[in-house]
Amino acid sequence: MSRHMALKGIGTTLFIGLFFGAYFYLLKHPAYPTTVMPFTLPDRLIGFQPQALPVYLSLWVYVSLPPALLATRRELYGYGLAIAATCLAGLIIFYFWPTAVPAAHIDWSRYPDVDFLKNLDAAGNACPSLHVATAVFSGIWLQHLLRRYGAPQWIRIGNGAWCIGIIYSTLATRQHVAVDVLAGLVLGVLAAWLSLRYRTRQ
Repeated sequence: MSRHMALKGIGTTLFIGLFFGAYFYLLKHPAYPTTVMPFTLPDRLIGFQPQALPVYLSLWVYVSLPPALLATRRELYGYGLAIAATCLAGLIIFYFWPTAVPAAHIDWSRYPDVDFLKNLDAAGNACPSLHVATAVFSGIWLQHLLRRYGAPQWIRIGNGAWCIGIIYSTLATRQHVAVDVLAGLVLGVLAAWLSLRYRTRQ
């Protein structure tokens, strides 16, 4: 973690800043009519849980962990390209197919923290959930790196639990519906598998 700390810190910050710039632009200026995603059985089974917000927000710490554990510039650049391609795929989908989550019929003023999030990150750019995609991508990479460094099993179990918690929180905070989560899972798993396969072949 102590290697290339400046590069990791600056690179991660710039990447997140550029991503949010593109994300919010597409959110505020959709190029095509917006599709409202369906509310399905899993969404009915998982009720609104405002206490899940800290887990939802912890994604920004979680996605910083895989690059922090990489030792060489080549690994960092390869990882950066892989996560950038994942996010770019989601942004391209958002451009050509703008989506939004259905109205939750909740008085958000009763939950000021969640209300702030809703005002900042409106209900658009829903499918696939890039929150889920980047969490899954990071989780798979973390498992790979933890095995590589011989981390104890309890740390790897904790990594899996954290990733699952972030995925769950996207539903519990009503930021996404189950269809968005499923699409995000597919994108995250596919991107992580392709990037790790390419890395292993190298």
